[in-house]
Amino acid sequence: MKKKILAGALALTLGASMTFSSGGSVNAENSQAKKYIVIFKDQVKLPSGFGSAISNAGGQIESRLDKLGAVEVVSSNPNFLSEIKKSSSVLDAGVQNIVQPETAAIEEVALVSSYGADADIYNSLQWDIKQVTQDGESWTLPGGTGKSVDGKDIVVGVIDTGIDYNHPDLKDNYAYGKSFVPGYPDAMDQNSHGTHVAGSIAAKGRTMGVGPDLKVAAYRVFGPTGGAETSHIAEALMTAADDNVDVVNMSLGGYDWFQNPDYATKDTVADVRLFNRAIQYAIQKGVTVVGSAGNNAVDISSPGKLSGDDNGATHRSPSSQSMIRVSAGGALKNLAFYSNYGVGKIDVLAPGGDLGPNYNPATGAGRDNSYLCLATIPGGGYGYKGGTSMAAPKTAALAGVIIAQHGKDKLNPAQVKSIIQSSSEDVFKSGYDGESGFGLINAVDALN
Repeated sequence: MKKKILAGALALTLGASMTFSSGGSVNAENSQAKKYIVIFKDQVKLPSGFGSAISNAGGQIESRLDKLGAVEVVSSNPNFLSEIKKSSSVLDAGVQNIVQPETAAIEEVALVSSYGADADIYNSLQWDIKQVTQDGESWTLPGGTGKSVDGKDIVVGVIDTGIDYNHPDLKDNYAYGKSFVPGYPDAMDQNSHGTHVAGSIAAKGRTMGVGPDLKVAAYRVFGPTGGAETSHIAEALMTAADDNVDVVNMSLGGYDWFQNPDYATKDTVADVRLFNRAIQYAIQKGVTVVGSAGNNAVDISSPGKLSGDDNGATHRSPSSQSMIRVSAGGALKNLAFYSNYGVGKIDVLAPGGDLGPNYNPATGAGRDNSYLCLATIPGGGYGYKGGTSMAAPKTAALAGVIIAQHGKDKLNPAQVKSIIQSSSEDVFKSGYDGESGFGLINAVDALN
């Protein structure tokens, strides 16, 4: 990843988009062994003889992504990449990246009473959910709560840190959980990020989500500490698609720098290809995929400019044109101070929270935490967070209620995306702009 603009932004507490780093050593005994992704030309299956090709290049298969035509490989051969690329069946191969766990741009403990009536916190503090639902008006429309017109559950898969499935506001809407974290078979959230995301989607208790009758499924890719390999995230997305979820929320991402001095540019492209294949696989199976734009307050439209003084191109990833990419807004329908933006890179704006109109990011003065987004956190509690991570799940929930209005498997992802875009409210320039995309999401207009 380029050194100055992004490294500086990531050093700030608000700079919380996940970062990519090179796949490191596998174990202490063999510090030269590295993990690689090998992508074959066939996108839907592994070619015959692929195992021999890997072995002959000095690699050992760690895991297979058969339906994506890719494998995860470990090798101590310093020439592994050049040798495997000689195979006529190989499209790309590269060092596997590690995605570090995302934190919100801003986090605060919510000072709320331990006891309260249903929806009391929603009524007093959840301005963001009210903004999307127009003070709950969308819940009065067919499908508006996420209860499908055909009676089938509409499921939003949350690829994240897991979900606290015992939380009183979430347990009734928790569908199931799967973990892709080695050594952690349970999908229980040990971080808080995934539980907060899930609450924004489908909480129904003291807090409310945009779709309080939607179901959420946890696809846990992050443990309590450390990062996740790209292949594990791709596997989670592929599995969610095979499970016939309706929407996937990926409040995650980072940056791929295509001029990393440690590797040739051609050796860093495999990671991007794998993400794109996994996203396309999900979309082709009818899944609407939603992702966050990132929290570095930078224009991500120009890969060259994003690299600053460094050579090469820096890309926000995953960032497929087929997914719905979301920037973050505030209670005053402004672009949040930390949100990434960029023409051609943002589809819609959704409330992600900030620190109020008097906040000065340079000095920290004028902070008002009530402008952050409040939702569920593990242990039955509630917390404030701000970030594009908080904006994306509201858009994912909106996708869910749109599907609920029409019935499961009736709309394809392109139709869902079109409805979300065409019903969004112009808040900046008329029509499309790089800060809000097609505008601020609006559940009432989308359902009407």
